[in-house]
Amino acid sequence: MNKNERLSLGTKIGFGVCDLGGNLFFTVGAFIIMKYLTDTVGLNPWLAGVALSIGRVLDAISDPIIGSISDRTRTRFGRRRPFIFVGAILLFAAMVFFFNNPHWKDQTALFIWAAIGYTILAVVYSLVSIPYSSLTPEITQDYNERTALNGFRFTFAIVGTLLGAGVALPLVAGVSGATIVDNKWVGDPSGGYAVMGLIFGAAMAVTALITVLSVREKSMNVVLPKRGIKNIMKDYLGTFTNKPFLLILLPWTLNITGITVLSTILQYYFTNVRNQTEQITIAMLILLAVAIVFIPIWTILSKFIGKKWCYIIGLLIVATSVVIIYLIGPGASLTTLFVLIGICGMGFSTGYVLPWAIVPDAIDYGVLKTGENHEGVYYGIWTFCSKVGQSLSALIIGGMLSMAKYDGAVVVQNMDAQNVIRLLFGPIGAVFYVAAALVLVFYPITAKKHAEIRAQIAAMKPGK
Repeated sequence: MNKNERLSLGTKIGFGVCDLGGNLFFTVGAFIIMKYLTDTVGLNPWLAGVALSIGRVLDAISDPIIGSISDRTRTRFGRRRPFIFVGAILLFAAMVFFFNNPHWKDQTALFIWAAIGYTILAVVYSLVSIPYSSLTPEITQDYNERTALNGFRFTFAIVGTLLGAGVALPLVAGVSGATIVDNKWVGDPSGGYAVMGLIFGAAMAVTALITVLSVREKSMNVVLPKRGIKNIMKDYLGTFTNKPFLLILLPWTLNITGITVLSTILQYYFTNVRNQTEQITIAMLILLAVAIVFIPIWTILSKFIGKKWCYIIGLLIVATSVVIIYLIGPGASLTTLFVLIGICGMGFSTGYVLPWAIVPDAIDYGVLKTGENHEGVYYGIWTFCSKVGQSLSALIIGGMLSMAKYDGAVVVQNMDAQNVIRLLFGPIGAVFYVAAALVLVFYPITAKKHAEIRAQIAAMKPGK
């Protein structure tokens, strides 16, 4: 493609729509899967946490492999779209499989099913998402067109997030007819989850296939040199000598752990502590809608006080709001709780944009120090640590619920289980946000410092 060529509206829409399906997947994974496993499938919370952790770790390991293979793939359809095409079909099948409750009683069998099912689901989603994320430079080299392209992507991401939060649980309840009577579920929500898996899986597949059919990758005539495993490992280990990168990587990992703890436990809090299952969807929508509204506000504010300090403020807003929710107790009015969840969403918002805006600056520092550009390696580590954080959160939630004798067959839990749910939704979740903010204080790259780094990189001789 010509460097200055403008992309058609159809190409921009066709590219962006894939992230609608991607954010359906994110919302289901963050808010629904753990509760589905413990309450509907009947898996012990600890085993559910371990099963999800296994899937996330294996998925994290697969990410750089998928990225490396797609980098070196050459077909007449491009090097990314064949992976998205195959991944879309497999993703539909994996969603249908995972959300069909096997109705087994044996915990070992359920654990094996959940671990295998979720691992397949996570890996085939990566088969779509990693090549998709790499498509932007394949479609256009123009600076402004790349910005416009990702603007369409973000718009569809918002739609997918809100659809996932607003439709998933009402769909499950509406199809299955399951309700709560006398502290117990009447009716089996399994049928609702099966239909949700079918519809959401189809939406994920169709949106990905639209992207495959709508975009064209630029031709790649350069054959990348083969690199041995030793050199690849050297590249990855080299990222850990970049101090600014570590000082954003650790807060990001802690942030992801905290996000996953809070979003996962939200359903438990409303169902098992407040006995207000019907309010879960509203709570999710408030949290996510406020977060989305505040993204441009944080972006503007960061130009005045810096990206680092905006991120720190956002992290502390989340920590403060959830601790207040814990302190006022489950007897607080629904209005008060929704206001606090909205405030939480204000801080939640920073995690969507600021870490992603900070990490390229840290990567530039690495280029300056080494003379080599390993963006793919840095983002591979970044993605890996994201999934490590998600895995850790699943272990924490599953372990604590199991120790508290959580019983998915009843709605109002014993007091130990209720207290654990409140702790997870309050102080425990807050710890990760506060720790992230404390580490982030030491991040050294300001706007002025970054300008100096870019100037020094520009002055470097090619190949230095």
